[in-house]
Amino acid sequence: MCFRKRNGYSPPDHFNAKIYTGPVPAERQPPMSQNETSPSRAQQAGNHRPNTCCFCWCCCCSCSWYVIQSIWYEIRQICSRNEDENRTRRKSKSQDTKLETIPNCEACTRPTTEEVRLWAQSFDKLMKNPAGRNVFREFLRTEYSEENMLFWLACEDLKKEISKSVIEEKARMIYEDYISILSPKEVSLDSRVREVINRKMQDPTPHAFEDAQLQIYTLMHRDSYPRFLNSMIYKSLIQSTSRSSSES
Repeated sequence: MCFRKRNGYSPPDHFNAKIYTGPVPAERQPPMSQNETSPSRAQQAGNHRPNTCCFCWCCCCSCSWYVIQSIWYEIRQICSRNEDENRTRRKSKSQDTKLETIPNCEACTRPTTEEVRLWAQSFDKLMKNPAGRNVFREFLRTEYSEENMLFWLACEDLKKEISKSVIEEKARMIYEDYISILSPKEVSLDSRVREVINRKMQDPTPHAFEDAQLQIYTLMHRDSYPRFLNSMIYKSLIQSTSRSSSES
């Protein structure tokens, strides 16, 4: 046995080192395993956070959940506001609302309790009273049929005219506002009455719409008038006039 090994001597590391023969060619470098990554790739991967979501590029999925919750909260807020607006709109359109100021209403005095009660006796008494027409017109507004009263009033106004030029002008306006199928305020008339109106419009007279006016009058009498007598508008008016008369 060698004396050096026997006495525990070991040669320095450079004795066991391999001889350097230069850099290994590229084709001779062993391929990297799947678990190994190059320093450049590792550095690039470190610059991007994992689990990025579609809402932002710098956060994890918890951020996306927060964004979804925020969007859902906004949607619920919008729906809540829309529901409140619809509820307010339905309440304002209901028959339980207070009487509103009617635009371009007829001049009249405040009706007495006796006059208001007479309106329930016949439709003719209601329509002959200016205050009654105003209140009935307000009721028709709640049913989206105010154009019936407006058409009837326009025909009554036409009957008072004498001048031919004024008659022609007002007749044309009535036709465009209430007879034409393109008008948003078109009244409901049958084909026979429309044919009569079309013939009379060639040379209009104060009574050119008399047949149509009678048909709309009958429609209001049979359809709207019974509901008006049972409406809160009419009942509230009776109570208010009775209270006023008792206080005086």
